[in-house]
Amino acid sequence: MLYFSNILYLKNMTYTYRIKLLVLALAGCFTVTAPALVQARDITLPKYSKDAQLAAFHSATDLNVTGNARFDEEDPLTEILSINEVDVWGRIRSGFGIPDLDNRLVENHMNWYSKRPEYFQRTTQRGSKYLFHIVQELEKRNMPTELALLPFIESAYNPHARSIAKAEGLWQFIPSTGRHYDLGQNAFRDERRDILSSTEAALTYLQKLHDMFGDWQLALASYNWGEGSVMRAIKKAERAGKPVTFNSISAYMPAETRNYVPKLQAVKNLIANPRRYGIDLPSVENQPYFVTIGKTRDIDVKVAAKLAEMSLDEFRALNPQFGPYVIAGGNEVKILLPGENAEKFRRNLSRWTQPLSSWTAYQVTGSREKVEDIAARFNTSPDLIRQANNIPSRAVLKFGSAILVPKTAANDRDIAPELVENARLVWERDLPSTRLVRVPVKKPVKLASIAKRYRVSVAELKSWNKISGDTAGKGTILKVHVPYRSASSRTAGKTVRVRAATLKSARNSRASRVKVVLNAGKTSAAQKNLVKSKNVRTAKTPQSKQAVKSRVSAKQASAKKSTAKKPKKT
Repeated sequence: MLYFSNILYLKNMTYTYRIKLLVLALAGCFTVTAPALVQARDITLPKYSKDAQLAAFHSATDLNVTGNARFDEEDPLTEILSINEVDVWGRIRSGFGIPDLDNRLVENHMNWYSKRPEYFQRTTQRGSKYLFHIVQELEKRNMPTELALLPFIESAYNPHARSIAKAEGLWQFIPSTGRHYDLGQNAFRDERRDILSSTEAALTYLQKLHDMFGDWQLALASYNWGEGSVMRAIKKAERAGKPVTFNSISAYMPAETRNYVPKLQAVKNLIANPRRYGIDLPSVENQPYFVTIGKTRDIDVKVAAKLAEMSLDEFRALNPQFGPYVIAGGNEVKILLPGENAEKFRRNLSRWTQPLSSWTAYQVTGSREKVEDIAARFNTSPDLIRQANNIPSRAVLKFGSAILVPKTAANDRDIAPELVENARLVWERDLPSTRLVRVPVKKPVKLASIAKRYRVSVAELKSWNKISGDTAGKGTILKVHVPYRSASSRTAGKTVRVRAATLKSARNSRASRVKVVLNAGKTSAAQKNLVKSKNVRTAKTPQSKQAVKSRVSAKQASAKKSTAKKPKKT
């Protein structure tokens, strides 16, 4: 009889491994039992190790794994255990399913990578943390396993990578596509960088593209360029009588997309035969690199890394979705840690007596609020708040913005999960309320007219210019503090010259411009019926032509009548 206490052990076996195990079990060669899973208070995945794998196939009558037991090389069970030692690279090779692409760009990229073995080694080493999870998710969906190499092209397996187009994470989702696939983005967390969420979204997106085009190479081109762009390129190829393949429509693609699929093919070729090209792949064991841990309270990123006994860079490589300071949100928020570090985290957390988090949140409720005012309220420095929230030096926060601030004795609560989910940061330049404009007076003018022109009061004009009368004399240069936002950007910081005698004409000209705008609608409507003409001035409507004919005929008729009435000269 075949017993499993957890289906995960069966799922993580290779296909060949499962078949052989099933055959042996049905033949009654041995009894399979699963080991007792290592339980932890907040670990949600079982711990994987070689000992656990051996114990999974332990039989009291046929196999003794205690002490220094030796295995019989002829025993079929020994063969099964050796098969299970295949690493993740072997699983990827056995699951290749995309037809090979043959064009000259593939060879170019293979030469480029093979001449830079250090880069290839460094990138694959970085990706070794994520490959087991990605391959496992691909196998669940029956998708080609070379798609696990796509982050090599997208981000070089850097979960903090960001492109010029603001694409983020291993799979490089832009903001709009990320939102479409439920990848939350707020001031405290960006799930486009989340290892688990972004991988699920990317594979769902790739599946959708493959269903749309029925071709993995076109699906990959769409992932890079967009499905609408690829559809238009396909239509161009069809009109030109070309087959619908990547090579045939690549001429209609931009250079980035034209090289995108060949790059993946080049990496695939090098992974398939690394020794041939002098590539040394890092060892990636065929077991999970990380487990998930549930969070119950807000915790500083540095504190979490310390409890897990990891460096800050190692911790953030697995948890890049969080900001650099605090992990906030509800109980559903998960932290990824290597298995043995998860045990250390649990043990150290039970002994921790200091506050877990030193940050809380503040939300702007007014229309505008300065960072200096918020810093004074929380007894901290403006520079600290700007650094923690990535706020520029000359910026003011707008209504609804949520920012991190240090906890105080009066406000030491965790950040509400609702605030985290909807947190946003909106700021604008902190411009002065007014700017100084100098107005030269060419002729005597009343202050009331200038005050009305610049929407200030006469009293303010008198105060700014220290004038007691109601009139400004010739040659006077008046100082006017104009509201900054209503001022023209072209005249900002420049001297504005206004003739006093032209103030009235300026107001009249504004009225005339209103008339022009009102008549513009009539003019545009009349132009719709214009007859095509090279000279716009000579263009006539059909109605005007008919009117001209009728007027000409009327003139001719009147001319005949007049000549008929005149007496003949003798």
